[in-house]
Amino acid sequence: MGSNPGDVVQGTLEMLILKTLALEPMHGYGVALRIEQVSEGVFRVNPGSLLPALLRMERAGSVKASGAPLKTIAAPSTTCLLRAAARR
Repeated sequence: MGSNPGDVVQGTLEMLILKTLALEPMHGYGVALRIEQVSEGVFRVNPGSLLPALLRMERAGSVKASGAPLKTIAAPSTTCLLRAAARR
């Protein structure tokens, strides 16, 4: 990994999402805020990156959307939670 903040290992966002959702179910905006908070501002998750990552993880069976379908990370009616298989 280089010194450029954009040089992040592929899969890092998914790992951060999994670790965040392991704490408690939350909507996408909450996931983004928690990642920024825990990383002390090192990682700022762009909605244009978070939503596609959540959708990929939902298709892979790692994350489940509860309530409304995943369409926007700010939708308070959509809660993302970690599936049991992803906890292993």
